[in-house]
Amino acid sequence: MANRLIGRLPKVGIRPVIDGRERGIRESLEVQTMNMAKAAASLIEENLRFPGGEKVECVISDTTIGGVAEAAMCADQFEREGVAVSLTVTPCWCYGTEVMDSNPSIPKAVWGFNGTERPGAVYLAAALAGYAQKGLPAFGIYGRNVQDAGDETIPEDVQEKIIRFVKAALAAAQMKGKSYLSIGYTSMGIAGSMVNPDFFQDYLGMRTEFVDMVEVKRRIDQEIYDKEEYEKALAWTRENCVEGEDHNAPEMQSDRARKDWEWETVVKMTLIFRDLMIGNPKLKEAGFGEEALGRNAIAGGFQGQRQWTDYYPNGDFSEVFMNTSFDWNGIREAFVFATENDSLNAVPMLFGHLLSNTAQIFSDVRTFWSAEAVKRVTGKELTGIAKDGIIHLINSGATTLDATGQHLDKDGNSVMKPFWEIDDEDVKRCLDNTRFCPGSKGYFRGGGYSSQFKTAGQMPVTMSRLNLVKGQGPVLQIAEGYTADIEDAVHKVLDKRTDPTWPTTWFVPRLTGKGAFKDVYSVMANWGANHGAISYGHIGADLITLASILRIPVCMHNVDEDKIFRPSVWNAFGEDKEGADYRACQNFGPMYK
Repeated sequence: MANRLIGRLPKVGIRPVIDGRERGIRESLEVQTMNMAKAAASLIEENLRFPGGEKVECVISDTTIGGVAEAAMCADQFEREGVAVSLTVTPCWCYGTEVMDSNPSIPKAVWGFNGTERPGAVYLAAALAGYAQKGLPAFGIYGRNVQDAGDETIPEDVQEKIIRFVKAALAAAQMKGKSYLSIGYTSMGIAGSMVNPDFFQDYLGMRTEFVDMVEVKRRIDQEIYDKEEYEKALAWTRENCVEGEDHNAPEMQSDRARKDWEWETVVKMTLIFRDLMIGNPKLKEAGFGEEALGRNAIAGGFQGQRQWTDYYPNGDFSEVFMNTSFDWNGIREAFVFATENDSLNAVPMLFGHLLSNTAQIFSDVRTFWSAEAVKRVTGKELTGIAKDGIIHLINSGATTLDATGQHLDKDGNSVMKPFWEIDDEDVKRCLDNTRFCPGSKGYFRGGGYSSQFKTAGQMPVTMSRLNLVKGQGPVLQIAEGYTADIEDAVHKVLDKRTDPTWPTTWFVPRLTGKGAFKDVYSVMANWGANHGAISYGHIGADLITLASILRIPVCMHNVDEDKIFRPSVWNAFGEDKEGADYRACQNFGPMYK
């Protein structure tokens, strides 16, 4: 487990603030205040890991903070130690603005202990008012139930808010300074693949790097890849990736020699995509020092259609294994890599990966199938969670093999695991349940291989999407729901009406009975683009918290209101949560502008 990107992993800073009055008051609070900090640090370190598997590290201020000088000492300590997230804790009254964290580029939260012996809640309110007045949005954390002064446990509701804040803030910190790698540019006029450097810089603090697709051909032709790894990868692919049925008309099918060449080419493309993103020291040994460095890309995408795919094999195989938690080198962290270079789908994929530590699904939000329409074309009734209709998620490209539903928990249920929990049997089932069909020549004149599977099991998932709106800026959509494992007889009829060579996930959103979530049709009708990013688990609340840190308003979600956690100053922008979110994001503006 190692960070494959350039730059230190961000740390969480814990700031124990205290009543600065000595000769009795401060001395009586030192132990309790520092123990709050230690308890918070333990909670975070025991529950959170980075997507690369590394454990999150907390840094506690060397001293409690009773005034401006100690606040400055803490800020200096945090800067030296790479702190990028700030959590202030206190059981008592403190001197509001004198002890606050005033760094505008670090997400911040304050936990005020709910106890009657000392006014921790009074300080919390004063501090949040100060942050609001200074234009530094901060999250307020306050337990529902009163605790005794000597109680060093962290109530469940406080734990939930601390973890949600830290998880989202660390996600924001991990993106900062990294790159989005655009291999090619606009695919078939898709607006999301018109990569917007201003959005990435202003809202995410990220670079945008652009590499023409001819660079991929150059590296193929000049053999700028690790040849030893290529032979290993090709042998593994031939042994483990089963070629599926060729659905092209006989006169359109390639001969065996051409198909074998396509297999060799897509394996080389996969190596090259990875090397372009994160570099490869083996290339320097071969005399290609510049190429060995990569682009420090935390996410990327491949244009493919049509200039590449009219001529060379499509990117489907490469996109699949970039986004999958294993390849010929074994089990490892998945990459975030978008089909058709849809950067606005890569971003929510990246959000989901950083929040859940799991591989992400890239899909077309292709078709709403009502129960009536399914009955008409199949003669069968939809049942179970699918009874009110389903959304067909399907795309030729970047659907991770983790989405087969073949990772199993101890009870045999389908799940999607962080890579460090995946075992060899999970990998084998994913591969055994996938076929790689020759690409449709109508779409891909250059051939290639598309993954084909049906997602198994009923897994909790969250679909999200970022859209850019002229005059408004970015907005985020969220739909929590479940995968539906519909019977094969129904699946085969519906799948053949789209493209039977592509991977399918049947999605049922969780309905609320109103607005965009009145019914399944309404979710489809209100979705803002042709693609969706699907993450394992119900992470909608975490996405909302992350979006508020980045000043991206959420225009559609089905998250329970009591789970929504945004900076406290959002309350000053009106009682309507959605409207307040828009006004607050507009007022404070992008995080890095």
